Amino acid sequence: MESCLERSHHMKKHIPRGELVELLSKALLYTEVEAHWKGDSLSNNCKTGFSLLEPHVCSLDVSATVPLAPTAISSALADHSLKANGDVGVKRKSSTPSTEEGRVEKRPRKDVGDKSISMDVDAPALKSKDVRSTPGSQQSSSDSNAKKTNPKRHTPPADVPHPSAVRLLQAHNSEVFVAAWNPSTPGQLISGSRDAVVNFWNIPNIQDDDSPTIHASLRPSITLSDLASTSQADLTSLDWNHDGSLVAIGSYDSILRICTAAGKIYLSESRHKGPIFAGKFSRTGQWLVTASLDGSSCVWDVKNKRVHRHFRIHDGCCLDVDWLDESTFASCGADRLVHIVSLNGTQPIQTLKGHSSELNSIKCNPSRTQLVSCPDDGTARIWSIADIHNQKSIAPPIILEGHRQCITSVDWCPNTVSSQNELLATASFDMTARLWDSKTGECLKVFSDHLKHVYALRFSPDGLQLASGGGDGSLHIYDVHDKKKIWSWFSGEKSGVFEIDWRQWDNKSLIALALERRVVAIIDPSKVPALRSGHSI
Repeated sequence: MESCLERSHHMKKHIPRGELVELLSKALLYTEVEAHWKGDSLSNNCKTGFSLLEPHVCSLDVSATVPLAPTAISSALADHSLKANGDVGVKRKSSTPSTEEGRVEKRPRKDVGDKSISMDVDAPALKSKDVRSTPGSQQSSSDSNAKKTNPKRHTPPADVPHPSAVRLLQAHNSEVFVAAWNPSTPGQLISGSRDAVVNFWNIPNIQDDDSPTIHASLRPSITLSDLASTSQADLTSLDWNHDGSLVAIGSYDSILRICTAAGKIYLSESRHKGPIFAGKFSRTGQWLVTASLDGSSCVWDVKNKRVHRHFRIHDGCCLDVDWLDESTFASCGADRLVHIVSLNGTQPIQTLKGHSSELNSIKCNPSRTQLVSCPDDGTARIWSIADIHNQKSIAPPIILEGHRQCITSVDWCPNTVSSQNELLATASFDMTARLWDSKTGECLKVFSDHLKHVYALRFSPDGLQLASGGGDGSLHIYDVHDKKKIWSWFSGEKSGVFEIDWRQWDNKSLIALALERRVVAIIDPSKVPALRSGHSI
């Protein structure tokens, strides 16, 4: 109050998340450089550590002093800034404390000119790995840093796909956070970006002899550019109903919107007091449940366009929801709890406890007999829900231990051999993805090909392959049976893969990637020999 900040013309200006941390780290580095500058050269062999609280006195090995040119100083500043800020490609992730605006982020947002900065300054250095890319793709900044210590150049895979295998759709003006295929209409895709613009696409079936530039001028069939009520209303979720006639759109502006496949607004209403983090249709499409920052879950009667019931059951954010059956759903939140809720009641019929940190996501297996919950501490749990309505108490969960940081994504294998246990995969900020046996809790494989956080996971519709995408701009696809990488694609510098959707219609399947570089990538597996044959590279 004494500073009278409310009178300042800067009061309403938006400061990008992480901006102050970045400026401070640069200021400290310049101070350190200034302390070590001797005449016309920089002493780079000082044995005394740098301190903020005491004057710096150099202790030098004179014979080993090597001057650095100004260009070298600039390079050192850039490298230090990258290390100090951690992974600048951090995806928007859940966080419990609310801001002055009363808003909390399920996934860290990217503001104009900068990406949300990880506060884990002491994260391990990026590992030098072989990121395979298609011809013509650029090297990532992290890849360039790795090459400073490893002169071996990255080589493209021997199995080069057809030029039209990867197509880039360019229409968004900011980072694309979400993308989802229509389950019933082949080639229809919806994508949403940070600026709350929604694009509907109709992807034509490209023949093998078509030019790869055919999609350079492809434009959205429908664009909803005035969807959000505020400029900061990032899109958080997209979910189609079972027949592809409606799509639910979650946003930071607290308004639930349901659109038709033709792009017409079917429902637009706000019943939450905070951002909507997830919205999911029941299997028949009769109901839609939402999860919000305000700790509540709202169930909508879709046909009658009204709220059926508003459940205020979480102490803190409600971060994710999923349906167990047509009348029961599960929700999780920052209070470390999973609630099982019946539409016929007002209170949870079961509460699953045991996690030590907030829960970011939950997901049922295809048979709706198991539920996996994924927290910040990296330890997932699988709960038996086969007879959830008749159980007085829930059996102890199967604990999946191994990830060292927050779990960002989880997916169940849609097709399991009858003689085997169901499989699921998890992705984490620890730069790995893991394949698990859901019955024993055994980690069957650790995939560690990414150089930055792994954001997205998706099994192929037949369950034979697994795709992972991360902040390093790479997509890796693995053979589930052999547990080996069979193909990779690099999307370019500063181009994190935020979301993956892999859909099949009859005998045709396509992969959609929501990318940080403001584009949507479409990959046709039928034009990638490695994905057809399933051999490893």
